[in-house]
Amino acid sequence: DLRNADLTFADLFYANLTVADLRNADLSNADLSNANLSKANLSGAFLWRANLEGANLEGANLFNAILASTDLSNADLSGADLTGADLFYADLRFADLFYADLTGADLTGANLKDANLFSADLTGAIWCDGSCLCDSISLSTCIGCAPQDSCTGP
Repeated sequence: DLRNADLTFADLFYANLTVADLRNADLSNADLSNANLSKANLSGAFLWRANLEGANLEGANLFNAILASTDLSNADLSGADLTGADLFYADLRFADLFYADLTGADLTGANLKDANLFSADLTGAIWCDGSCLCDSISLSTCIGCAPQDSCTGP
């Protein structure tokens, strides 16, 4: 039980945090690369600029989590609840979001190159397609959709 814990800058790479309770924990700038967080409860957690590259977040609860500028490249987020999550400028390259719930999530500026969004729920999400160009395959609210516009990174 790590609810409300201050784990800023923690070195938790390869940690086994399966089913851990990390609700409202501060994990900003933490290294969780290749960590196992499957079915962990990270609801309301603050993961700003955390490194979750290659992490297993299968079935994790990330409801209203702050994941802005977080590295989620190559992460397994299949079946994860990302409802209302802030993924502003998150790196989701090659991430597996198979059946993930991204309802109302903010993916503004997120890098979705080669991410697996098969059967992901993007209802009410703000995002652009994986190439970051707004076109006919974009779902929900795609920002910067003038023909000459595209989403821009930081």
